[in-house]
Amino acid sequence: MSTSRNDFQGPDAVDGTGVLETRLIDIGRERFASDVWGSTALLTRGVSNFSDLFSAEAVDELISRRGLRTPFLRVAKGGSTLPDSSFTSPAGAGASIPDQLDDTALWRQFADGATLVLQALHRTWEPISDFSTRLSTELGHPVQANAYITPPQNRGFDDHYDVHDVFVLQIEGTKRWIIHEPVLVDPLRTQPWTDRRSAVAEAAKDKAYIDTVLEPGDALYLPRGWLHAAEAQGKVSIHLTLGIHNWTRYALAEHLAQTALAKLCDDPEMRRTLPLGVDGLDGEIATIRERLAAAVSESDPTSVFRRAARGQGRPAPLGPVAQLAAVDGLGPRSLVKLRGALDARLDGSRLITRVGWLDFPETDLPSVTRLLGGAVHTATDLGVELVDRLMRAGVLVPVDQ
Repeated sequence: MSTSRNDFQGPDAVDGTGVLETRLIDIGRERFASDVWGSTALLTRGVSNFSDLFSAEAVDELISRRGLRTPFLRVAKGGSTLPDSSFTSPAGAGASIPDQLDDTALWRQFADGATLVLQALHRTWEPISDFSTRLSTELGHPVQANAYITPPQNRGFDDHYDVHDVFVLQIEGTKRWIIHEPVLVDPLRTQPWTDRRSAVAEAAKDKAYIDTVLEPGDALYLPRGWLHAAEAQGKVSIHLTLGIHNWTRYALAEHLAQTALAKLCDDPEMRRTLPLGVDGLDGEIATIRERLAAAVSESDPTSVFRRAARGQGRPAPLGPVAQLAAVDGLGPRSLVKLRGALDARLDGSRLITRVGWLDFPETDLPSVTRLLGGAVHTATDLGVELVDRLMRAGVLVPVDQ
């Protein structure tokens, strides 16, 4: 099974220029794919104004008004993460959940030099959610988003590497970034930097690959494994980190192994109990190796991988009140479209999506195929009964008229 970029593209993939080229890089998608992706760091100056995605005002709103709970925020200082109890508390009558963010405690930690890390902004801040979804669709890999808010002349974390690629977008203030080449190329998620503390500390003493100050509008791409440390300069620094949770050949191998082992469950010889005693297993191991190799050669992990890929992303938001109103008011002229980021696929007569699957009669398949193109349709165009069914399933959403 090939692991080229196109193998990871779902039907929502964007043709032509997308957010990668217009907001994150200035060298073009093809050159980025061939010369940079997964292999080397890339600094791009003044590539975009990111104020539409995030801001200092957004930070204050999320912390002081949204009732966020852990783990949507971490606090770090001097290279260590502070305990949740140091910045959480109940929120008073009617909201006594104990792990809500305490804005007074956070202010005191921040004023004392701590970095605030707003996590999973692709779930809590709409502009970032939309942007992350588009980028994930273009790259074919899951994307998460965190924001780092660091007081002047402070750093939240010491030299380390991530087990996923990142795009760093400088939002406000400036930050000095010191980048070193990997001590372990392409680390897997089970190979964190903490397993190589000594090697990381030694490598950080060498001459930096990049030593620069990021200013608002600058973007930095780092493949997984590249060492980095960052320190705010004369003002509060806010940067957004888009984490790319890379699918790897190893991940595909895991799915292939799972598929092969599932196949061996149906083999009576493999279910047979081993002989008494622990001696003379060489023959058994040879037989097992032969049957396992045959199962691997006969297995196709595509469906298992696709289920895992669907599970790594979320569909576009769905408002239950608005959706119910649209269903109740459905008529021949109602405009509808496929819900975003569903990773919808037709497998024979079955529509498989992130929100479940539906089977259709042959007469409905032409209409289902048309809606997968992503265009806006009238209920009459697809069939009112079909549209009603798909809206109730959360597959179609209304379009404002």
